[in-house]
Amino acid sequence: MDAAVRPLTLAFPVPYARIVVEAVSIVLSFAMLAYVRLSHHTAQTKVTTALGYFIVNAAGVALLNDWRQLPVVTMSGLLSWNNVVILVAAMIIPASPRQMLISALIAATMDPLSVWLAHLRGANVPSIIDTFVLFLPNYACAAVAVIPSQVLRRIGRSLREAQDMGSYHLEELLGRGGMGEVWRASHRLLARSAAVKLVRPELMGAATVADADTLIRRFHREAQATAALNSPHTIRLFDFGVTDDRTFYYVMELLAGCDIESLVKSTGPLPADRVMFLLRQVCHSLAEAHAQGLVHRDITPRNIYVCRMGLDYDFVKVLDFGLVSFSDRRSTGQSILNGGHMAGTPAFMAPEVILEGAVDARTDIYALGCVVYYLLAGELVFSAETPMKMFVQHLQSNPVPPSERSELPIPAALDALVMACLDKDPALRPQTIAEVQERLEHIKTASSWTNGMARGWWEEHLVELSAMPELSTTMPPNQTLATLDIDAAA
Repeated sequence: MDAAVRPLTLAFPVPYARIVVEAVSIVLSFAMLAYVRLSHHTAQTKVTTALGYFIVNAAGVALLNDWRQLPVVTMSGLLSWNNVVILVAAMIIPASPRQMLISALIAATMDPLSVWLAHLRGANVPSIIDTFVLFLPNYACAAVAVIPSQVLRRIGRSLREAQDMGSYHLEELLGRGGMGEVWRASHRLLARSAAVKLVRPELMGAATVADADTLIRRFHREAQATAALNSPHTIRLFDFGVTDDRTFYYVMELLAGCDIESLVKSTGPLPADRVMFLLRQVCHSLAEAHAQGLVHRDITPRNIYVCRMGLDYDFVKVLDFGLVSFSDRRSTGQSILNGGHMAGTPAFMAPEVILEGAVDARTDIYALGCVVYYLLAGELVFSAETPMKMFVQHLQSNPVPPSERSELPIPAALDALVMACLDKDPALRPQTIAEVQERLEHIKTASSWTNGMARGWWEEHLVELSAMPELSTTMPPNQTLATLDIDAAA
């Protein structure tokens, strides 16, 4: 059998050894790709490994050049493929300029080294000086390789800086909606994860720079007010600010759990004792906000989360005070029906908000009645195909008591409390959250929902969240995370 394969397009034989080297190189390239994409090693370890492969690849190319065994006069008119290897490596490996320069110089030296090996083998090779002159382009490429490395490093630094919000670094996009985005982030100094909500003024209807400035001032005022809330059932605000591109951001605690909309969709209506257990906690959050003259304006199942907080289960957090309004008793605005801006969710919007744009604590009480109705019945108070039809029903239709739409037993007093909260006349509703809390205390159920019962439910339905996480400086990679609602005002 011949010792070489003669391709039709070449005038010289291709040794089997060269075919083997090329095949091994292809296999190693795919292996390197798999390592970079799938390995859990640090980025620096991956870069070091990539530089090592880069040098090995250059050595393989040099061996292939040597096996061509071309006369010196012919070789002098050719460039080594290592020039391409060096330049490509410089563009795709995110190494420091110093690392890239050293690696590129070693790679450039592989061709002269292969000539020396050919000399040891007895081949006719150029002199040392002629060899280095012959491969001078290799060293020129090695010097030029520092430039793409510097550019990549600068771009990487810019991206990292763009990912920083105050003292927090954005890590993973958790959701995107009509108002902006929510990211998982980590503190650059503390072992603490957070949820960062980005709100862009143009998505809130700001058409001019003046409109954007007005919104940003409002965000500042509302964030400062929210940060002053201390109820354990109000989501904690860690930080807030405005980026250079006029994006406002809130940094809030990252929660492990689910919103009660998802809870009802997955399990159906909740038993009355559990609903009351959750309702008391929501009232605790709203009572403090109302005492400070703040109205949430968007109490919905998506903005109420049940979480595991340490050893507490079914621990409620009220989210997204981003639509909060200031009110001494009652603030008025433009009717939504007359073109006013819709801030809130139609299925939970009080009639006076629709008609007059009026907002006070009783607005939240109406929405709270809608939420409790949803928890008990597993359905919205009203269903409609469009927001306008929903508004009409809130204005004109009388709701059916939740007890008539649920197969689970509902105490008559709780049924009556929900219907009182849903009264279309604000004056006939409970006037304060304290009144709702007082009425709750007098409602008796067949059993009382306890933390132990909640833990049992979580261990059955949310196994991955029910166990205490191990102490770590990083967030567990597969933990289910609860974040802020990003579509509250969409």
